[in-house]
Amino acid sequence: MITDKSAVAAVTVDKEAVEQTLALARERGIKIVDLKFIDLPGLWQHFSIPATALAADLFTDGIGFDGSSIRGFQKIHESDMLLFPDPATAFIDPVLTVPTMSVVCDVVDPMTRTRYSRDPRFVARKAEEHLIETGVATTSYWGPELEFYMFNSIRFDQGPNYGYYYIDSDEGIWNSGRDTVPNLGYRPRFKEGYFPVPPTDKLQDVRSEIILKLIEAGIDVEVHHHEVGTAGQAEIDMRFRTLRRMADQVLMYKYIVRNICNQHGLVANFMPKPLFQDNGSGMHVHQSLWKDGQNLFYDPHGYALISEMARHYIGGLLKHAPSILAFAAPTTNSYRRLVPGYEAPVNLAYSMRNRSACVRIPMYSSSANAKRLEFRTPDPSCNPYLAFSALLMAGLDGVLNGIEPPAPIDEDLYELPPEEAAKIKSTPGSLEEVLNALAEDHEYLLRGDVFTEDVIRTWIEYKVEREVDPVRLRPHPWEFHLYSDI
Repeated sequence: MITDKSAVAAVTVDKEAVEQTLALARERGIKIVDLKFIDLPGLWQHFSIPATALAADLFTDGIGFDGSSIRGFQKIHESDMLLFPDPATAFIDPVLTVPTMSVVCDVVDPMTRTRYSRDPRFVARKAEEHLIETGVATTSYWGPELEFYMFNSIRFDQGPNYGYYYIDSDEGIWNSGRDTVPNLGYRPRFKEGYFPVPPTDKLQDVRSEIILKLIEAGIDVEVHHHEVGTAGQAEIDMRFRTLRRMADQVLMYKYIVRNICNQHGLVANFMPKPLFQDNGSGMHVHQSLWKDGQNLFYDPHGYALISEMARHYIGGLLKHAPSILAFAAPTTNSYRRLVPGYEAPVNLAYSMRNRSACVRIPMYSSSANAKRLEFRTPDPSCNPYLAFSALLMAGLDGVLNGIEPPAPIDEDLYELPPEEAAKIKSTPGSLEEVLNALAEDHEYLLRGDVFTEDVIRTWIEYKVEREVDPVRLRPHPWEFHLYSDI
């Protein structure tokens, strides 16, 4: 599991950043230092040390943990691993009562003192390095739009003789007839949650509190609003950042959202499709390539003001979309969202302004610096380090090989005549299909040693054994409606 690139020094320590982090802890009276890192599927893990243990050698020597207890990491006979805090990621935790500094960490093998190939943050680092090595660009910028729901209650359980989930929300239109408490009405109807003012939008203050906490943690926020779904669907958009830093911020975002909601007696839910017959939650990903301060995706004479490079980048995304989705839409629930209708971007096409296409080119601004493309199929269940890296590698494959996408389509793809619609390819319809696509199509991910065969194999095995098979083996509640009397 050790790759050529991992053989470089495990951690390059920025002494100035370390000193700034230590000084910040002193100035803010920090009592606890929380060390965070990500597992392979995409959840933050953590443990904490007293601030008195925060010293310069923590950043150069690391601190040990049990890698066999982390999903997708080590086996029990090779469990010892090291965390190295990245001082550039330190932030004052805005949701905890005890003064706490959080630091995102990188994972290192203690036997070889090299970077751990299954650490998703290392994959993202290698993707950024590979971009520079190709000579195509020096920087990629990323702007994901995470959607989520804020429910009042979510219950679920499964046994050999039963299985259910039950979601409730004071905003849910289904509560319009509730008579157990004074019913004050004002609820968004199905698919009409975009953008009613309060009191129909009952969560304005909660979202405002969330963005203030995000800003407090150092994240630049552009906008927040109610999304299309009833029952508290929301979107908060962050200003673009570089690949690895934005992946860090996605995890910070989800952490802060979940904790502020919890403090208000709400539960934040980032599942792609938690509600039947209403909109799912996506994570549209804006991206662009830059070199020497110039946006390489801009051409004043190109279609939708995009350059040939941007067009070829789109070609790579569309060519590899099925295997990309193994990382960017990586759950069985993702494919409850990626179905025609519900504004789901299932059509493998590109267009300006058109939200029914898989790749959209925003036209809000004619500025060179604003030109970018938006890949609309990902969702917030993904591991952002792996998803962004896969998108970049697919786009680079398109650029380096001059992959031409199909001609753009500027019509509503759901309203095309059947003979025209049949010509447009669609995204796969299940997690199993995209995992099979990844098994067949991943050579582009291996370039520059960004992903490894081990990471891809481990990802596929984990998803099949822990998610695809368990869901496939269990009866679905609707099957009883269909078949209980046959």
